[in-house]
Amino acid sequence: MVVLEDVKADPLVDTFIRRGNEYLGVLGFTEHSYRHLNLVASTARNILERLGYPPRMAELAGIAGYLHDIGNVISRTDHGISGALIALQVLSRLGMPPEELATVIAAIANHEEQYGQPVNHVAAALIVADKSDVHRSRVRNPDPATFDIHDRVNFAVEHCFLWVNENRRSITMELTIDTKICPVMEYFEIFLTRMMLCRRAANFLKCHFELVINGARLL
Repeated sequence: MVVLEDVKADPLVDTFIRRGNEYLGVLGFTEHSYRHLNLVASTARNILERLGYPPRMAELAGIAGYLHDIGNVISRTDHGISGALIALQVLSRLGMPPEELATVIAAIANHEEQYGQPVNHVAAALIVADKSDVHRSRVRNPDPATFDIHDRVNFAVEHCFLWVNENRRSITMELTIDTKICPVMEYFEIFLTRMMLCRRAANFLKCHFELVINGARLL
């Protein structure tokens, strides 16, 4: 049975993660390396655990979370699809059975808001986990004077936490934003489509999605 630690120990996975993050740095994107991947893997797994889904499904969510950005080693464009194809080869080699493979690669291929959909429970958990990682620690640009809107929005986020309430069937993304750096409206300017995808993902998990920024519920 393939587990997350097997995936993390794979040399090809490790190399592709490091090089993909390096390439995104050249293009000016925020951090997409171990911090992001470990957080998304942990969050995706925790979402399903807290909502009472089977432990193996939660483990698959962790695996999908760790591999979801591996396609950046090829290109940022359509990296979910290329990442799914890489994951297919890696997980097949490690011995993952076809039914689990189908679940994981569909989740990876559907995690981006441009074309993604919560097609299964693992995909839904991955979407919410990935889109909830907004924080100033992801900004790599050392010069605030040259921040683009993505840098500015991420840098403005001082606190971000995801609350999952099984009894209420709610998933709440709570943010604290320094509005002197970025007004709340700028957050929505670039992240509204992501939040709508999170709402669809939460609905798939039979939950309602809430967004709370600086104490005010906006969704």
